[in-house]
Amino acid sequence: MLNSFYAKLSALFLVLIVGLGVLLATFGVRAARQYADEVEQKLNRTLAEEMVPRFEPHLKDSIDTGAIEATIQDMTGINRRIEIYLLERDGALKASFAVPDASIEQRRVDLAPVRRFMEGDELPIFGDDPMAAGTEKPFSAAHIEIMGQAGCYLYVILGSEQYASVASMVGESYILQTALWGLGLIVLVTAGVGLLLFRRLTKRLRAMQDVVADFEAGAFGRRVDVASNDEIGRLGTCFNRMADNLEETMEELRQADRMRRELVANVSHDLRSPIASIQGYLETVSMKDGDLPPEERQRYVTTALRNTKRLNTLVNELFELSKLETKQIEPTIESFSIVDLVQDVVMQYEPQAEAQGIDLRAEMPERHVRVEADIGLLERALSNLIDNALHYTPDGGDVRVRLDNASAEVCVEVSDTGPGIPEDDLPHIFERFYRVDKSRDRDKGGAGLGLAIAKTILELHGRTLEVESTVGEGTVFRFRLPVEAPSGPEA
Repeated sequence: MLNSFYAKLSALFLVLIVGLGVLLATFGVRAARQYADEVEQKLNRTLAEEMVPRFEPHLKDSIDTGAIEATIQDMTGINRRIEIYLLERDGALKASFAVPDASIEQRRVDLAPVRRFMEGDELPIFGDDPMAAGTEKPFSAAHIEIMGQAGCYLYVILGSEQYASVASMVGESYILQTALWGLGLIVLVTAGVGLLLFRRLTKRLRAMQDVVADFEAGAFGRRVDVASNDEIGRLGTCFNRMADNLEETMEELRQADRMRRELVANVSHDLRSPIASIQGYLETVSMKDGDLPPEERQRYVTTALRNTKRLNTLVNELFELSKLETKQIEPTIESFSIVDLVQDVVMQYEPQAEAQGIDLRAEMPERHVRVEADIGLLERALSNLIDNALHYTPDGGDVRVRLDNASAEVCVEVSDTGPGIPEDDLPHIFERFYRVDKSRDRDKGGAGLGLAIAKTILELHGRTLEVESTVGEGTVFRFRLPVEAPSGPEA
């Protein structure tokens, strides 16, 4: 508990509030004391001047101490807390009244405050207290003639030694006591309210701590309840966004790990099958070299050669896809005729289409335009799409390559009349080695890399490969390319 944020915050707050209370009490008492001194000095400003006429008759030839003390006792309306001193012109103490001589600690008074007082400066003005060296008190002063010597001073200290203590002042002042009690009550109430507010604030932090701890323990679905838009609320919002991002990243990692395992399994299978076939036929040829008829020997060699080519194609496609995905191949953008490219690629696949009994045809617009792309990569993507369509279109079917001009783009479509792709399989057809018909022969269905390569090539161009399919009717692959920007007017 002592190490909690609430305890530390509360302790700091209590120290600050108590310290503030002590400072306010100290300054309050000090201000009250100064105010009392100022009021007393203002009320008794002419006291010394009024006492001079009564004292001077007893200071003609000598200082008649007894007569002066009797005069002090006979005077009415005189402040009983006063201490009366006679000062020479240089401030030296000449005589004192109502003060034991043994109690005097300072025999000379600084006359600078006295002159300021007599010149009418703003009060309060504090002067030396002969009974307490180094202490200053409010006073009243006036010129007086002592034994024929003019320019001497009657110096009256307002507030005797018994009233000098602040503690005694506090004890005697009901108003000051009430103010201090009120200040103490305010400090206590403020401290109590502050502690309750801190507990409420730290309660939200503790709730957030519980969510973070659960998240650390594996409860990745936990989120902070955000009920405000203050700093703590924004912290909770940031944590929730971070948790969402982490959860998405973890899901992507799980997906990537699943795809990695599938890739390894598929690559192992696709490599193992042709290798095993090649090995089997070559072993047969090796063991029965003298007994095999030439026709059968040629059939074995042809089959082994076909599997070797298939294996070589698979390895090349894997390397190509790896380079594309790691962006080791950067597209070189140039302007070219998309119509010419489509016609060239279609012509390359016409023999294969004829052998399968498939009607392969290119449908061109009347207006030919030029596009901007990497012609080599685009040829590879278009070839993969046509090859994929031929693989999955039955004999007697149709494959169409269609161009459609728009204002700033050319739409390229490759459609077939094959069996179509089920809706559940559509999101996965661009994954490596993914095949809709898992039982389909690899020789006829391909290795499952062509669509992944085509999609990656278009992504390098900042384009998207779209697909639409209806089961039993066929599939359409579609992408768009930017039209060549028009050149400026000729000079």
